[in-house]
Amino acid sequence: MTTEATLPSTSASPTARQVWTRTRGIALALVLLVVGAIAIAVIRSDARHGELDPRSADPNGSRAVAELLADRGVDTRVVTTLDEAAAASGPDTTLLVAAPDLLTRGQQSRLHNSFAETGGRTVLVASGSASVERLAPGVTADPATSLDSTLAPDCDLPAAQRAGTADTGGVRYTTTHLDADQCYPSERLATLLRIPDTTGNGDTVALGAPDILLNDRLDQQGNASLALQLLGSRPHLVWYLPSLSDTSATGPDDERGFFDLLPSGWLWGSLQLFIAAALAALWRARRLGPLVPEKLPVAIRASETTEGRARLYRKADARDRAANALRSTTRTRLAPLTGVPVTQAHTPEALLPALSSHLHGDGQDLHALLFGPPPSDDAALIALADRLDALEREVRRP
Repeated sequence: MTTEATLPSTSASPTARQVWTRTRGIALALVLLVVGAIAIAVIRSDARHGELDPRSADPNGSRAVAELLADRGVDTRVVTTLDEAAAASGPDTTLLVAAPDLLTRGQQSRLHNSFAETGGRTVLVASGSASVERLAPGVTADPATSLDSTLAPDCDLPAAQRAGTADTGGVRYTTTHLDADQCYPSERLATLLRIPDTTGNGDTVALGAPDILLNDRLDQQGNASLALQLLGSRPHLVWYLPSLSDTSATGPDDERGFFDLLPSGWLWGSLQLFIAAALAALWRARRLGPLVPEKLPVAIRASETTEGRARLYRKADARDRAANALRSTTRTRLAPLTGVPVTQAHTPEALLPALSSHLHGDGQDLHALLFGPPPSDDAALIALADRLDALEREVRRP
């Protein structure tokens, strides 16, 4: 048997059954996660089709309120670009912004400038902190949303008083405008704000939730009454459905990164997945601890191990370590033969005197032989090994 032979790499490798046993839990979790994500996407895609679209008859559409407004002589026009929305400003127009948070900072500023002081009405539906401060300066969205959906008006706004309770619970607002109407409060914060313009008859309405505009919620509470009064105060209604494909009013402030395009729910979901992965890694690493001896797949002769270690020393030119190993092993074997405890085998003061008394001659320097400097070349190392072997044979000689 040659020492160059190596064991097959598969002799100690895990089998396919072992790999499956170890990974089947994680694989099953990933499959369930993917299936759940697909199911949720399909369900939500059907449910959100045409949401807040006055042309949609779906439960989350708003065709019913558009039809009721048409019966009262209010014409509804749907626009999907900022240019169309900005061009429709006027004292006889109500602008409804369906998803203000989709607008970029530059688009929000331009939209506000287009309708400010025009005498018209702007209705912001569920405008969050990302948009309300630009579209309605002086108004701030609270991070915590309302826990209740149906709320009482609790204000002097005539439209709210006539409508009574309504489903406005959602985003909650605070304002610095002292003349603002703060209606439908939830824990002392309004879910409907009306901020009158400083000049003229225009105003801005911040509505905390879109529920009063949805087809399946219009006949509940005072939703229909409130929706018709908020949207029917002018003869023209511009229904603005912002779109991510709208490139109008782009500028340095409108540059949006990849994470800006992701809904906040996906970001929180990714964080939860990261935490779950970290916990799973900690769970799988529960076996960390002392090393456990493991049987080799085959038996290896001691001579092969010695030769392999010697080759490593030679490849690294580690003559000092090889000489130290030879001397240390020789001292350990000589100590019991001379009556010296093994614990003192590496102490010259204890080993050398006892060793001299067992030698028949003193023609060699024991200190240099057993504790000397490392050899300078391979020939000196071989000579050192021969002298150590001869010394041990002489001590063992009767």
